[in-house]
Amino acid sequence: MSNTDPAPPEVTCAAVPFAGVLHPREVPLGGPRAIRVRRTLPQRERSLIGAWCFADHYGPHDVRGGAGMDVPPHPHTGLQTVSWLFRGEVEHRDSGGVHALVRPGELNLMTAGAGICHSEVSTSATSVLHGVQLWVALPDEARDTARGFEHFVPVPRAVGDATLRVFIGELEGLRSPVDTFTPLLGAQVDLDPGAEVTLEVDSAFEHGVLLDQGDVVVNGTALEVADLAFQAAGAERLHLANRGGEPARLVLLGGPPFPEELVMWWNFVGRSHDDIATYREQWEDGDDRFGAVQGYRGGVSRLPAPPLPNVTLRPRPNPGV
Repeated sequence: MSNTDPAPPEVTCAAVPFAGVLHPREVPLGGPRAIRVRRTLPQRERSLIGAWCFADHYGPHDVRGGAGMDVPPHPHTGLQTVSWLFRGEVEHRDSGGVHALVRPGELNLMTAGAGICHSEVSTSATSVLHGVQLWVALPDEARDTARGFEHFVPVPRAVGDATLRVFIGELEGLRSPVDTFTPLLGAQVDLDPGAEVTLEVDSAFEHGVLLDQGDVVVNGTALEVADLAFQAAGAERLHLANRGGEPARLVLLGGPPFPEELVMWWNFVGRSHDDIATYREQWEDGDDRFGAVQGYRGGVSRLPAPPLPNVTLRPRPNPGV
């Protein structure tokens, strides 16, 4: 998914550890009839959870009137995109030659590496669109790696009062086979009404819990929809409770604190202002770094890059590292 902000802000993160809840801000995704998404990462208080550097939550959106997802070909560098749906269906095409569908409960992991472009369009069979889009920053030694794509369907497993779908990493003995360039955890957690569970987590990881639906308390703190609760590294357990009369659903993210400073602007992850300026110029010039998407049938052939701000982009410090 693209960051379609027409003027992506530079975010200077606080140089102190953060503990608490990140609240989302709404941004449009696409053109005049854009759907709205709730963005919880990055923020001034916290720009990373492990290598997770971007988190959008969207829906449920009724898209039968035609206002679905239609994101024209757009570029990425230095990251992996993680697509995870609860309802609906999205068609993915990329310049690595991949044509795939994103379906509920099925992971699509795209590696941008040195450069890729892709498009995302909700299908005509989709009446409701609901899910999350996540990005993972690649470490310096891997940020110029080759393009790639993996698909994985995790098997749901009951663990205590929770049902887990581990799509990246390992949790409670469940393991995903997909490849990442730093240790990571990504899982959907479902809780029945009144259910609670204490999960054994890797104490070397910091964790984030993103609420999709339900009346949920994380380690004693109540969340609103699209809030993201943060737990610093050092804890061995994570307590989740659904206090409501309806099922609850959460997305659990984790990873060891990311030790590198990043410059992240629009759809690019780099290490300096010059990196970003070069990527932008290459995208606008149609450079081979990004390739081309075949088969996209939208009204705009490619998404233009916003203008760079009139300041030097600075690396994001990672609090707590």
